Amino acid sequence: MFYFLAFLPILLILVLMAGFHWSGQKAGPAGWAAGVLIAIFAFGMNWQVFWVSQYKGLLISIYVLLVLWPALLLYFFISQFGGIKAIAEAMQRSVRDHQFLAVLIAWSFAGMLEGITGFGVPVAIVAPILVGMGITPILAVTAAAIGHSWAVTFGGMGLTYHTLISVSQMEPATIIPPTALLLGIACVFTGLASARVMGAMKVWHKVLITGLVISVVQYFISAAGFPQLAGFLAGVAGVFFGWLISRAPRSETPAPRDPRLIAALTAYGGLVLLNILIGVPGPLNTILDGFRWQILLPGTLTATGFAMASAKGQLFRFILHPAFPMLVIIALTYLALRRSSICKECSMRAAWAITIKTALPATMGIIFTIGLATLMEYSRMTLLLAEGLAALMQSAYPLTAAYVGILGAFATGSNNNSNVLFIPLQKAVAVLLGFAPAWLVAAQTTGGAIGAMVAPAKLIVGVSTVGLLGKEGDVLRKTLPYVLVLGAILGIVTFLMVQV
Repeated sequence: MFYFLAFLPILLILVLMAGFHWSGQKAGPAGWAAGVLIAIFAFGMNWQVFWVSQYKGLLISIYVLLVLWPALLLYFFISQFGGIKAIAEAMQRSVRDHQFLAVLIAWSFAGMLEGITGFGVPVAIVAPILVGMGITPILAVTAAAIGHSWAVTFGGMGLTYHTLISVSQMEPATIIPPTALLLGIACVFTGLASARVMGAMKVWHKVLITGLVISVVQYFISAAGFPQLAGFLAGVAGVFFGWLISRAPRSETPAPRDPRLIAALTAYGGLVLLNILIGVPGPLNTILDGFRWQILLPGTLTATGFAMASAKGQLFRFILHPAFPMLVIIALTYLALRRSSICKECSMRAAWAITIKTALPATMGIIFTIGLATLMEYSRMTLLLAEGLAALMQSAYPLTAAYVGILGAFATGSNNNSNVLFIPLQKAVAVLLGFAPAWLVAAQTTGGAIGAMVAPAKLIVGVSTVGLLGKEGDVLRKTLPYVLVLGAILGIVTFLMVQV
């Protein structure tokens, strides 16, 4: 009974979004309200547990929203002068096979962006490009959500990976090989899944070969001691290799220089370079990392005796946060273009207006969804779900290890937070059942990575940039089967490997 009650808020959100087509703006508060009532009457939540959990959730939400708002503002400003459309047109001219090009953008290019930004930004950037290429908005968001997920663990300049090492207290040499192997499987699968979503399965052989290249590059870059660059460089390798095997022949009449394209590529290219400049470990990164803020959250105790120790809240690294590079690029792009011929009708005020209109409803969905996640964490509901799954599966538990990561990512909207919640449990179960902890931890973070394709907080970001706000439930219904199938595949591989 308690297991069902613990799962009920998540089930409610799933049913409302996927079954009744509710938006995250509506389903999030409904799931949160159900979680509050269940936590009070079944799990002994008191005022202290409530305010500490919601304070933690609010801090996490602010961190995510500080990515969403600048990403939307940059996109809407560049869209004003036709920059997104120009990028799509240029890509169509450079690659002969347009079906393969669409897959390459939704999958490898999105993974490259995930490597340096994370937090849903790749979906927000890639989905409009796909729409510009003629892909319907729902399928564009679905393909981008699926396609970028392979790069999440080594994404965000290694933020999730470093959390993984810190929480698991395992040596990189122990954890990287199994993690990179499982992520390689996920990479190939998500490429094929993106192709299927967009009706491009006839290019499956190109996707398969490119996927193997991406996986190998990611494996060796991470194993070489540069995990913070593994997702980005693997994505770059995929884009380059994909272009190499499917590039269009040179035209005798070269295409005219498009100032819109140059401006858009300069803006997004500058974003990439700035992220690399401040994100790669070194003297500059060390100095910038000193500009940080983090609060200590008090310990809590429910009426049923479940205790949460005092812990640090969300870390804010003001300059190394993804919002800072985006704000810098927005300012420089505006200053450079405000008097140019291509931007005579551009208006930062207009870009802000549409950003506010788009982001406000998304903000509500994100706050309530993450608030539910921290509520469940502090009232023992999340831990109870994972413990029940372990008790039910016993020696077959590795088959479900990736699903635990998926569950955490769905609830929190973040692989990073999913790892914080469940890695200690995965290690404890491994020791109890006599399995190699590295494989269960690898399955956990890989599951958390692919869980990004169903996390409401990320889907809200994606639909916001293609005019489908409120339709994230439709996207969830399309991504859910793929994450369930891939979770099963990862479970089988994990099960086989722990036997060895």
